[in-house]
Amino acid sequence: MSAEATVFVVDDDPAVRDSLTLLLEEENLAVTSFASGEEFLANCAPATRACAIVDIRMPGMDGMQLQAELSRRGVSLPVIFLTGHGDIPLSVRAVKAGAVDFLTKPVTAAALLESVHAALDESARLQSHAEEVQTAADRMASLTERERQVMALAVEGLHNKEIARHLGISHRTVEIHKARIMHKTGAATLLDLARIAEAGGIRH
Repeated sequence: MSAEATVFVVDDDPAVRDSLTLLLEEENLAVTSFASGEEFLANCAPATRACAIVDIRMPGMDGMQLQAELSRRGVSLPVIFLTGHGDIPLSVRAVKAGAVDFLTKPVTAAALLESVHAALDESARLQSHAEEVQTAADRMASLTERERQVMALAVEGLHNKEIARHLGISHRTVEIHKARIMHKTGAATLLDLARIAEAGGIRH
């Protein structure tokens, strides 16, 4: 695992923070620890490939509240919850809210590291998806309103003549629009175009 991957540890117990930090740093992971959810939110810098190990029961903001606040802020950070209580209903709620894993203290090093690697893989997937969406949005921004209409119908599977009929324009005009759309979006095929349209949020 490369050192560019970052793990945030949020736990009010300093002994837990120290032991987790030591274990993760031995895996060549960058670790930043926080004593509370509030401290984490105030000081956490965005990281490209990262996850958080969060104690679910803490004074002040608890782990579930921290996860909810991250979601509200639009922060896509995979969360692994740690708890000293084997609370099954709470674990179900946490996972439904988007947690990657829910581990009970004391947790074995192997189980924790397996969960961390899975969370970092998920972080990389989320980052890749976010980049695809941004790229698609940038490409879509260059299209005219008519080109967006033609694109929406094309990715629905309509042929040029059907698109022309639907929009009340000539078959030749549709061909010109499609050529411009392919050039502006960088799509080589209709399948490429469909992916760009989906990532860019185009809906007919």
